[in-house]
Amino acid sequence: MTIAAYNADVFHMLGDPSAMGPDVAHGFYEDGLLIVEDGMVLRAGPRAELEASLPSGIEITIFADAMIIPGFVDSHIHYPQVDVIASPGDQLMDWLNDYTFPAEAAFEDKPHGRECARFFLEELLRNGTTSALVFGSMHATSVDALFEEALARNMRIIGGKVLMDRNAPAHLCDTPEIGYRESKSLIQKWHHKGRLQYAITPRFAFTCSDQQLRMAGNLLNEFEDVILHTHLSENEDELKLVKELFPQARDYLGVYESCGLLTNRSVFAHGIHLSENELVRLSHARAGLAFCPTSNLFLGSGLFEFHRVKKHGIKVGLGTDIGGGTSFSLFQTMNEAYKVCQLQGNYLDALTSFYLATLGGAELLGLAGKVGNFESGKEADFIVLDLKASPLLARRLKQCRSLEERLFVLSMLGDDRVVRRTYLAGEPAYSRW
Repeated sequence: MTIAAYNADVFHMLGDPSAMGPDVAHGFYEDGLLIVEDGMVLRAGPRAELEASLPSGIEITIFADAMIIPGFVDSHIHYPQVDVIASPGDQLMDWLNDYTFPAEAAFEDKPHGRECARFFLEELLRNGTTSALVFGSMHATSVDALFEEALARNMRIIGGKVLMDRNAPAHLCDTPEIGYRESKSLIQKWHHKGRLQYAITPRFAFTCSDQQLRMAGNLLNEFEDVILHTHLSENEDELKLVKELFPQARDYLGVYESCGLLTNRSVFAHGIHLSENELVRLSHARAGLAFCPTSNLFLGSGLFEFHRVKKHGIKVGLGTDIGGGTSFSLFQTMNEAYKVCQLQGNYLDALTSFYLATLGGAELLGLAGKVGNFESGKEADFIVLDLKASPLLARRLKQCRSLEERLFVLSMLGDDRVVRRTYLAGEPAYSRW
């Protein structure tokens, strides 16, 4: 039995503020204590109450001018797109052809995949992200490379091989038969190995035949706890193309629905241009959406209607969507999410932003029993925030009159500099200094 204790301000979310009310949806302990036992959260609370319960000889690690929060959860990101982040000038369809597909072709080479996966995971940890739902490329070796590196770090990663059999370069297309065989083999090899999980990953309807999507539905049915991860209604030109390819479908969501892909284990990235009926069906299926504001703004895709989506009770998490997205930082993603809501005349409060980046993302990915807050028995993935990371941040935080104002300032001014340390299952995985 190994026990460790960490002292700073301690903050976590206990539920959705819009459902529970803000006062009971979070826990905050100024001069708090996080106690970890064998990589799991034992307790979190005020230091004055918990310190006496520590076994004798346990030294408390004290972080001055700091806040301890749960590790961030990235609900949608592409690791093969690291090298095309900040590629200029195009909307979605052209951007895929000009940048993404050429970059993904290189992942046929496993050493390249391993090098990229190492950089990718270290960048996540540097930004305080401890769990992520990740696209690979269509190469099975890309998933092997990602999972090998994640396993070595004991990191909670959900990922999968891209399924794509049309409307893409021929060397990046598989077939429904190959897609099924390779995906099943990867599931059997990696799913629940360490802290890894598998996601069946059709790129999106435009690059998948009806047969490919039905095969993905068969896999989803065959393995009862894998996730379905794909894109939905990101770009208006994409919507038109999907309608042409699937004229029998009632709408874009209907393409997936007819193939058995609309379930409570389905995570759809973007969901910008959804009809009211599509939202009703997403809610009824208990499927979820990944809100990716930096990508949506960068590619000119549109504004995610967060408040409209939440009125339907649909699960939502935040995604960086690297490389269409422009930052690995969930702080910067919260920043842009706030602005997207402002442009629609809606206010995104700071508690909700941090909920989306932590517990909300965990709920979306089916991980809420494992990560997302500091409830006893959860895995001790957490980050230590440096409240003096920059002179401006330190100065602004001194003026704050409430916890929510402090959180809001962090969500507006925060970036990778704020992350002092990142811990995975109680073990240090990144240290800024």
